[in-house]
Amino acid sequence: MILSDVEIRKEMEKGTIKVEPFHEQCLGTNSYDVHLGKILAVYVDDELDAKKHNTIRKFEIPPEGFLLQPDVFYLGVTLEYTETHAHVPFLEGKSSTGRLGIDIHATAGKGDVGFCNFWTLEISVRKPVRVYAGMPIGQLIYFVVNGTVETLYNKKPNAKYNQRAPEPVESMMWKNLNSPSGKVWLETEMNRKDK
Repeated sequence: MILSDVEIRKEMEKGTIKVEPFHEQCLGTNSYDVHLGKILAVYVDDELDAKKHNTIRKFEIPPEGFLLQPDVFYLGVTLEYTETHAHVPFLEGKSSTGRLGIDIHATAGKGDVGFCNFWTLEISVRKPVRVYAGMPIGQLIYFVVNGTVETLYNKKPNAKYNQRAPEPVESMMWKNLNSPSGKVWLETEMNRKDK
């Protein structure tokens, strides 16, 4: 079940959903529009490694906008800081950005209950397209959770994206693969597939 505009407002009043800054005109029928923050990033290396901490280079979108290129993978960030304490937030693109050929996430459109941060965007484009800081870029949709949540995302000791960051954050997959539990899991899975 997806929350309506009325229900999103109620949850905001209760404090289970937070959007900063909040603007009433950004509240849709059953979603909330989010905007592109002023910082973009690209990976420094042409070849990425899932076991390595791949570094990114951040830069600010100038007032005249920035021309995204189809052969480059960008990380962006929402202008809005959000908290979701009792629902599953989904970040989806807006139809207007989609019609410009802009994808705002590769795979990570779903947040976890307890996610409290800015959203890093995984941006790719079909054609060169100029984007501007503050432009509408996506929409948050809130789903009702069935059952009790045992551990909220912001309470997990191993959550990789808990540090409040108003800038794009690079992949932290290397933390999964290089942690003791990650190495054991990977080794177990590889051994299982070998048999």
